[in-house]
Amino acid sequence: PTSSFAQAQPDPLERNLWYNEAKTAKIQIYKATDGRFYGKIVWLKVPDENGQPKLDPHNPDKARRNDPLLGMMILKGFKKYGDNSYEDGTIYDPKNGKTYSCIITHKEDKLDVRGYVGFSLLGRTTIWAKAE
Repeated sequence: PTSSFAQAQPDPLERNLWYNEAKTAKIQIYKATDGRFYGKIVWLKVPDENGQPKLDPHNPDKARRNDPLLGMMILKGFKKYGDNSYEDGTIYDPKNGKTYSCIITHKEDKLDVRGYVGFSLLGRTTIWAKAE
């Protein structure tokens, strides 16, 4: 008799890379050992600036301003609720150096990524598409 070992199915967020709304970056989301989800930039449409890797000049931590954007962790600490909602996490926006509370909702081949300060009603949602 053959015995089959049940493979844990990867979470829908982990099955694909995701384009940010402007399609200038691809983000890889993964579940860490703490059971929460994190995401990092794994591809940039324009990875270099003046022949150097693009950096993070707006980071509020001056020591981090020379960190390259490629490989940067921008999603942190998301907890899954139900089938398609991820909450209690934060998103970092390298365009302005700000970190926002964030909720991610998975919808087929798209993610609604809602960053906000204070209450989620006062936020902004961007749509991330599944990357080819």
